[in-house]
Amino acid sequence: MNPVSLTRWLLLGEWCSHRLQSVVAVLAIMLGVALGFTIHLINTAAVSEFSAATRSLSGTSDLTVRAVQSTFDESLYPTLMQHEGVAQASPVLEITAGVPAKAKSMHNPVFKILGLDVFRATAVTPDLLGVPAEDRQMDILASDAVFLSPAAMEWLSVKQGDSIEVSAGAKRITLRVAGGLTRAHAGQRIAVMDIGAAQWHFDQLGQLSRIELKLRQGVDRDTFRATLSKELGASYLLTESEDDDERAHNMSRAYRVNLNILALVALFTGAFLIFSSQVLSTIRRRSQLALLRVLGMTRRQILRQLLLESGMLGVLGSLLGLALGYLLAATALYFFGADLGAGFFPGLEPRLHPDPLAALFYFLLGTGVTLSGSLLPAWEAAHAHPAPALKSGSEYTVLAALRAPRLAAACLLTGVIFAGLPPVDDLPVFGYLAIVLLLIGSMAALPYLCELFFSTLSRALNPNRSSVLYTLAITRLSNASGLAAIALGGVLVSFSLMVAMAIMVASFRISVDDWLARVLPADLYLHPTIHQDMRGFIPDEQQIIASQPGIERIDFIRSIPLTFDPARSNITLLARPIDRNDPGLTLPLTEDRLPPGDIPPDAIPIWVSEAMVDLYGFKTGKRVTLPFADPEQTFIVAGIWRDYGRIFGAIQMQLSDYRRLTGDDHASDAALWVKEGAAIDTVISALQALPFGDTLEIMETGRVRAVALKQFDRSFVITYLLELVAIGVGLMGVAASFSAQTLTRIREFGMLRHIGLSRRQIHRMLTLEGGLLAGFGIITGFLAGTAISLILIFVVNPQSFHWTMQLHMPWTWLLLMALAVLGAAALTAFAASRHAASGNVIRAVREDW
Repeated sequence: MNPVSLTRWLLLGEWCSHRLQSVVAVLAIMLGVALGFTIHLINTAAVSEFSAATRSLSGTSDLTVRAVQSTFDESLYPTLMQHEGVAQASPVLEITAGVPAKAKSMHNPVFKILGLDVFRATAVTPDLLGVPAEDRQMDILASDAVFLSPAAMEWLSVKQGDSIEVSAGAKRITLRVAGGLTRAHAGQRIAVMDIGAAQWHFDQLGQLSRIELKLRQGVDRDTFRATLSKELGASYLLTESEDDDERAHNMSRAYRVNLNILALVALFTGAFLIFSSQVLSTIRRRSQLALLRVLGMTRRQILRQLLLESGMLGVLGSLLGLALGYLLAATALYFFGADLGAGFFPGLEPRLHPDPLAALFYFLLGTGVTLSGSLLPAWEAAHAHPAPALKSGSEYTVLAALRAPRLAAACLLTGVIFAGLPPVDDLPVFGYLAIVLLLIGSMAALPYLCELFFSTLSRALNPNRSSVLYTLAITRLSNASGLAAIALGGVLVSFSLMVAMAIMVASFRISVDDWLARVLPADLYLHPTIHQDMRGFIPDEQQIIASQPGIERIDFIRSIPLTFDPARSNITLLARPIDRNDPGLTLPLTEDRLPPGDIPPDAIPIWVSEAMVDLYGFKTGKRVTLPFADPEQTFIVAGIWRDYGRIFGAIQMQLSDYRRLTGDDHASDAALWVKEGAAIDTVISALQALPFGDTLEIMETGRVRAVALKQFDRSFVITYLLELVAIGVGLMGVAASFSAQTLTRIREFGMLRHIGLSRRQIHRMLTLEGGLLAGFGIITGFLAGTAISLILIFVVNPQSFHWTMQLHMPWTWLLLMALAVLGAAALTAFAASRHAASGNVIRAVREDW
């Protein structure tokens, strides 16, 4: 037989004889590759769409002038037009408008309306110019005319000549669809109208959002940018398209990376399954491989054969994973959009595009993980001496060769060190590595822990009072701890990940629930149906709301976005009534705060979220300047508060200070306390009966908390799915390990049958072994999972999302999971034992004659 035919014959023989192990390995690799590839495709589509849409809004401009606040005075525009380095300047007012007709069918139904000077936009953003009807060319300047992109027309189900109703705060505006934006970016929901009309309709007279600049030929952009930045001061920012691209990537990076890491957990579990199945395969085939060596196969040929077997499984699993990943990504984009459950990219309709480089990366990753999992057992099998390998009992030398006490100690010690290291580029790189090292170290230590545990049970065993089956099970587990540890590894990996995720999610959810109880002290909360920050409630509307009967107290809150760094997402400034002497009544402060007496009279107190400390270096007692105030004022950080709603940073200050500094007397939200004895339903009815009552969203505190927790669960949907997949892969590994081990113990079962054990007793003995192993795996998995959860809670989450939480143990859920794993392992062992004990007694031991 030539080498190619021999290789093919051995491959087919192994796969046909052990289909279960092959299928489980392929499924594990397939799921790991598919989940990682799915998340990559979805996020790449969303980020690319967001970046392209943002670039289309800037057109051919060289620089964009923005303010730290969302709008600024338009008096800056003529100044820039007259600047010697500027060839063209196009003013833009960008408004986030709501669509009341879609408020009930979708969360946050908003789209962008751009107010443009069409004469200036022609030279800078020609793709954003509307196309009016041939007989109504002046619609480009009409006060009620709006031009919609194709995606916006489809979303609103309108055509040219129809009317649409949009909202700004408590105000509703009716606009006429005068035409389309034929050259708008595909999938981008935007509208364009005359800038003067937009300022008038949306109560933004004299305000702009940005100014797009085209520089004169020969002007150095970097030099001009530095010079103009000094001239404008800290209240303005100069950005380029590269800044917008970086901002788009940074927006969801932490969330995306965490999902990718969780997806790769399934792939990591698959690598362990490959390792364990290869170890058991080489043990089972040890005499066969030795015979092949005697017949002339070289060590290199044996090594290549074993790597080829596992490599083919990796190739098949990776290819299936890529196909499944593309299908899952297309399905997710079609039904759920591109926000990954966290709402980072609203208003986009991204399209899935093939990514050959990413596909190649995940293919190589899946194949590489498979080969790495099989390399060590294949190397040992290829280098084993043929003579002793032909004898029964030589399989235990395999396990001795795989013992790595120094590896276990090094991994665990290094993991502990890594857990205390700071983030890298705002990502918990060392935290992730600590989790991986902890899992590897725990699995490497399993043979020793298993031997210690079962040897202790064996020494404590009283043979006169114990059943024969219990004695056999304990004795075998204590004397063959290496084989036991291989099956135990699947339980350890799956259960530790279950425990870690359960503790982390429960801790997070309970912390969020407690936080909501602190930040929602009022009876009722209201805001415009389409919540936005630009208009909100004007003073007259605030007075009408406050004058309604049954209201004992009302707090108005102003919320505006601020841009501190063009490459980062906006932070949020919240102005509300805060008791300066006891801010803890309003804010969920941490222990890091200034006593009221330590706040100097010449500084205005502000309270910042934990993200501001990590991202911008704000610390308690630090004096800072916030460029939204004119003239410039000195603020002092009076405390740090916990914020689970805004991961990019937030600042709170007293409403009176904000209004005094800015002159902005609008409000974004209102918190209402109902008088004692008054019915909440009566107050709600009175508010709904107001002239603008149909624009209000009124919610009781319980409903606000329910909606917030529902959004929390929605953001963790993918996390739950990935956790279930990892658990499923782990349990499949347990099944495959027990099944493979029973095949390696056929002669042992035959000998037990010879000395008098019945098939039923062997079934019971293996079921008992499976239960004991699973029980010990649950104990070690609980310890390892708890350690991983501590890293997730106190390292990964603070470094990824810049918030802290309290540790909460979901004991009931952990107990249910432990019983489920214990039952699954026992049933798996019982099912495997039926096949193992069903063979002929003489045939089972004939190889030892």
